[in-house]
Amino acid sequence: MTALSNEDSPVYIRLRGTIAAGILRGDYRAGDQLPSVRALAAEHGANPLTVAKAYQSFQDAGYVEVRRGVGMFVLPGAAERLRIAERDMFVTQQWPRIRAYIELLDLDTAALLAGEEV
Repeated sequence: MTALSNEDSPVYIRLRGTIAAGILRGDYRAGDQLPSVRALAAEHGANPLTVAKAYQSFQDAGYVEVRRGVGMFVLPGAAERLRIAERDMFVTQQWPRIRAYIELLDLDTAALLAGEEV
């Protein structure tokens, strides 16, 4: 799932979105090990250094920890803190652009939210 990024984003941002979505969905819970850098790189056809950059952003934010020689693990409370950060980013950065585009196209927001054809 790349709902937390878009196709125009750099690869590491798209990978970060995929990992974040997995944590938010509960695919990776507190204490769970994330896929290895090599495994995730192979799965997504990415360079391992790019995957490492995406993982580093989670480590820097305190969502995961590295256990030397073992792997990367999701920290307790990571999903809740990540959800708060992603909500803030959506409300402050993405929503204003989406709202402006909806208004520009004169779309019916109620129909959009109901999943109806507009």
